[in-house]
Amino acid sequence: MRKDALLGQSEMLVLIAVLRLGEEAYGVPISREISAEIGRDVAIAGIYSTLERLERAGLLKAEAGEPTAVRGGRAKTYFTVTAEGVRQLRASQRILQTFWNGVPKLEGRRA
Repeated sequence: MRKDALLGQSEMLVLIAVLRLGEEAYGVPISREISAEIGRDVAIAGIYSTLERLERAGLLKAEAGEPTAVRGGRAKTYFTVTAEGVRQLRASQRILQTFWNGVPKLEGRRA
């Protein structure tokens, strides 16, 4: 991702969910957190592709947990937001807030 570029909606949602979940940030809870907030189901495959894209861009760090018998010996992959991820998320937030300011129909004024 280009520095200071506006993150896409899916990237912002995933980064925010990871920040909110803290140490419990792995695929399924991330998906559930986003679904609960937006009020509709999200495809888990879309979440994983976004997680991979954000990790490649250096905005997320992935770390394997301990293998569990419940998962057939497979480990969960936990995610944390990097300092660069926080920076880009904040930059995107500022861009959107600035862009939304002054839209009369959204400020309760008549256009």
